[in-house]
Amino acid sequence: MNAPPLLLHRDDETHGVDQYARAVATAVAKLDSAVTYRSAHGLVSSQLAHVHFTDRLWGSTPERAAERFERLAARGPVSVTLHDVPQASDGAKGFARRTECYRRVVAAAAGTVVNSTHEQRLLEVALGSRVQVHVVPLPAQPPQPRPDGWLPTDEVAVLGFYYPGKGHLEVVNAVASIPSERRPRVVALGCASAGHEQELADLERYARGLGVEFSSTGFLSPEERLERSRSVAVPIIAHQHVSASGSLTDWLSAGRRPLTVDSDYFREMDAIRPETMHLVRSGELAAALQLALLRPESTWLDDGTSTSPSIDEIARAYLSWWAAL
Repeated sequence: MNAPPLLLHRDDETHGVDQYARAVATAVAKLDSAVTYRSAHGLVSSQLAHVHFTDRLWGSTPERAAERFERLAARGPVSVTLHDVPQASDGAKGFARRTECYRRVVAAAAGTVVNSTHEQRLLEVALGSRVQVHVVPLPAQPPQPRPDGWLPTDEVAVLGFYYPGKGHLEVVNAVASIPSERRPRVVALGCASAGHEQELADLERYARGLGVEFSSTGFLSPEERLERSRSVAVPIIAHQHVSASGSLTDWLSAGRRPLTVDSDYFREMDAIRPETMHLVRSGELAAALQLALLRPESTWLDDGTSTSPSIDEIARAYLSWWAAL
């Protein structure tokens, strides 16, 4: 490849995947002024393009999402970063439909990136064969230090969009085990993903029945998200079916060291970024939370802790990969 690709977005500034596509494009453009970044809508150029894909961003159904990607690939080569790789937790029908969607996308793509070796394994399980992909981890910015005289709010928090399986329910149940006189509030730092608004309201009622105060902030700007991430007593990641987690890198960028329920993906991230999270077994979350509430300063990264790779390093990794296509 002689020139960098067109970097495309889907015109959805509130979707996490589209936000990430924009962040990568901005970082790449700082390194290579020849980079062009624009909407995928109405594209006619036959130049190599690159997109970030999850079926829920690209279409109202997996089938429509695949069709839209295939139409884009028909006008010229398109490389792709896959997000939200299909897995069994999608349910039998959802897994089958999403798997076929991703199969079509991989087949039509000029090259494929995933965000972890865990995602690569999930993709190969879904498609039933080895897949030639390039792994580029999600980036974290250099962490901000804990403010002098930091006093936390009486809150534990889950960061990012709400959807079933994100871990909010597990955090509510863990907080419910704490004696009522010492029980913190639970806050979802973000709004519900499209289609899950009622389930978020149901969780609030469920929490109330347990005597747990639960609320959602609604959509937060990056600046608001950073401020709230740095104010809560304990950050928690309790994904049940994670493929890759932008919530983790957001916590790290805020300087936090979250309680993180153990999984293959988070063990991989712990190896890449040592001493940046407190891995806990799922059955031990309540006990770990109570200890963290006694020492909330333990949920901050130590001075000098590396959270590499950064967004600039990720941009360089993409430029090197595109050059080899």
